[in-house]
Amino acid sequence: MREIVLDTETTGLNPDEGHRIVEIGAVELKNHLPTGQTYHQYINPQRDMPTEAFNVHGISEDYLRDKPIFTDIAQAFLDFVGSAKLVIHNAAFDMRFLNAELSWVDKPQLPMSQAVDTLEIARRRFPGAQHSLDALCRRFNVDNSAREKHGALLDSEILAEVYLELVGGRQPDFTLSVVSGSSMPGQDASDYQPPQRPTALRSRLTDDERTAHAEFLKTLKGETLWS
Repeated sequence: MREIVLDTETTGLNPDEGHRIVEIGAVELKNHLPTGQTYHQYINPQRDMPTEAFNVHGISEDYLRDKPIFTDIAQAFLDFVGSAKLVIHNAAFDMRFLNAELSWVDKPQLPMSQAVDTLEIARRRFPGAQHSLDALCRRFNVDNSAREKHGALLDSEILAEVYLELVGGRQPDFTLSVVSGSSMPGQDASDYQPPQRPTALRSRLTDDERTAHAEFLKTLKGETLWS
């Protein structure tokens, strides 16, 4: 199962008002495990950077001046995403911007059904609690100390950890992955048996505990299964 944990930074809140994407960051997961493959791109929005947006992400108009425009990176972005599920915090916001940018350069849009919204998952799991990314990091003890400002790639990496906690732990299929990875070539994983220890572990019972246990068994009435 391939998933892409994704985040964007923009010049504002609404693409219908001329706001644009300035950064995309994405992290690839397979079977709920990070593969190490990422996508990261700064984008020249071909417009000014409002102060309010700069205060959020710290990306200046001057910094973006020599970066590629969206039409130059659109296909590479789509190729990276493919048909994978897109894991996004507040997916409606990012999907709206992504599809606006894609429509402006005549590229196919991403269906909303492809998105997994971690904000909605958090609201269902923890009704009445705070659901911001920082709040979820505190809840799950995810280190976000490097997050002084919003950044698409860093936020994607943090969200990936939060997402795996939301769906049941950072490696919910740990047992399955160990079995699959430990079976010999040509061996069915379901038939896997762990190897025997060459030397048995030393008993941690003391002589006094062993004696006390034997005395306790004598007090039981009737025949016990282990006797």
